[in-house]
Order: sequence, then structure tokens, then C-alpha cells
Amino acid sequence: MATGRRTTIADIAARAGVSISAVSFALNGRPGVSEATRERVRQAARELDWQPHTAARALGGAKAGSIGFVLNRPARTLGTESFFGDLISGIQLGLTGTHIGMTLLVARDADEELETYRDWWRGHRVDGVIVIDPRRDDDRLRLLAQLGMPSVVVGSHPTPAGSAPSVWIDDSDATDTVLRYLRALGHRRIAHVSGPPEFEHTALRIERVRAFAGTLPDATEDDRTESIPTDYSAEAGSAATRRLLSGARRPTAIVFDNDVLAVAGLGVAGEMGVRVPQDVSIVSFDDSAMIRLVRPAITSLTRDTVELGQRAAVLLREQIEADAPLPSRPGPELTLSVRESTARVAD
Repeated sequence: MATGRRTTIADIAARAGVSISAVSFALNGRPGVSEATRERVRQAARELDWQPHTAARALGGAKAGSIGFVLNRPARTLGTESFFGDLISGIQLGLTGTHIGMTLLVARDADEELETYRDWWRGHRVDGVIVIDPRRDDDRLRLLAQLGMPSVVVGSHPTPAGSAPSVWIDDSDATDTVLRYLRALGHRRIAHVSGPPEFEHTALRIERVRAFAGTLPDATEDDRTESIPTDYSAEAGSAATRRLLSGARRPTAIVFDNDVLAVAGLGVAGEMGVRVPQDVSIVSFDDSAMIRLVRPAITSLTRDTVELGQRAAVLLREQIEADAPLPSRPGPELTLSVRESTARVAD
């Protein structure tokens, strides 16, 4: 056989010594050929390293053998956020030994993400998708339900019965864990540098931060909280921190939604001569090598993001095979990793 071209079923027929129609029956699991012929055809296909064409698989009703994952984030933030690398590693780990691949696309905006799902499903490119950053009114989940496309959400709570299942971590409880710790250290003026508020997990964090002052005994006008939304970039984190530390009554603690924002905030504190943690404590919702290596190392919520991705991939594999939506499943537990960036409020 000539090299440099795709193997065809005619090549397999010639190698196995059978007709093209027999090859088609054998490879598509259809009756009409003996088991001995079916095995001979399969052996010839393996020897020739033959792979079925995506369109042919679609016409035959076979699975695509791939799951999809769309990242709809500013491209400049993807190279700095360890969360995504860890999540993708976990997804790949959840596919280990299955011969299922992952199709990854970085979308420019929400419309491109929606069109990608349509194209993937129409073209039989993927058998299901993992969705991150859910919104409370999410066009993506409505579209996936309309398409009948198996999906799993990485979110902040179990999804309603009958909808796409989630692998979830309770962001309200996570926020309360951080706030309770800071309150125990005597902090009453706490600021929050957040991601985009349209994301469900961000909105939950903002709600808990806003409610914090009301939990304080003898709260005064001076006991205030504030959330400043950003696009997760270091530039936006720096600008938000500079604004907070330039105010007349600056916060005694700042909580950042991810590690990039936290490290940027730490840099601004140094630039302005604000000591961490003596003058302001800093906490990150994300843990990574980056925040453990800076000085002072930053207190953070720690979760196993690799395991989170693995659980999502395993649930999606099971969802693809199921006849109805499966129940949601909890993600790995969060723990508070206390480091040098937090301390008691100075007397």
C-alpha cells in the first residue's frame, strides 16, 4: 500500500481477502459475516492502523470517542491561572484507559461557546461536554438540554433533578470558612477582589461577604465590606488593591478570588509600603505553587483541582452511557491552609 494517504476499507478488504461489504459489516458490528471473518477484518484494520472517519461514525450511530471542553476566559489569564492546567490534567486522568480523547477550545465570547456546542453536536465531534463557570441564568445549559447533549457542570451546588449533573464545591460555605477565620483574628473591615459577578460561584461569594458585617456583634458604620469585580487579570487585581489601600479607612483584610489576583495584590501592598500581614492580611480562594513561593506566603483555600477534573470526567463518561440524567456528586473537600499573610489585627 502506498504511504502518505489515509487507509480505506478497500485496503482492509485487500489485506483480509474479503469483500468491501464484508469489511463494512464487520467493522460496524452488523450481522452478515462470520465471527472468524469479523476477527480477520479487525486484525487487518489494526495492522493498517485504520481509524473510522468522524462522519462515517456519525452515520453509523457510533460514538465520537471524545469529550469537549470550552474555556471562555480572556486568553491572557489562561497562562497564569494554575486552576485550568490542573483541571485539564484531572480530566485527562479521568479518561485514562478509555481511549476517549478531549477536544479543547478557547472561545472569545459566549456566542462562540454556544456555536461551538452546536457545531460539535451536529458534526458528531464529541459525545458530551464539561461546562465550567455556570451562571444563574445560563444559556449554555439551556442549549445543551435542547440538543440532548450529555454534559456535566463544575459548579457550586447540586443541580436540580432532571438537569445536567454537577460536580460541586459549596462556595458559600467556602467563603464562610475564610470569613470566620478572619473574624477570629479580629478583622471587621474585609474587602473582596472578585471575578466577574455573572459567574454563579462569584455571586455566591459576594453575597456571603456582603452579609458578613451583619454577623458582627455591635457592628458600626466602620465595620464594612466591599467586593470589587475584575476579569481575573493581574492588572485588574492590582488596580482594585490600589484603590482599596488608598482609601481613608482601608480594610484590615483582603480576600482575592484567585491566586493571580492575590499575588498582584501582594505586590501592590509592597509598592505602597503597606505591610503584610501587620497592616493588612491577604487570603486567596485558590491555592497554587505561586502563592506558596512568594513572601510572605499567602493563606488560601486548598482543593485538589486535579481530582475535581477527574471526578467531572468520570461522571461525564457515565452520563454519556446513561438513559437519564445522573445525580450530582460532591467535589473534593476544601481546607484552609494558613500561611504568613494573615495575622491578628494590630491593637
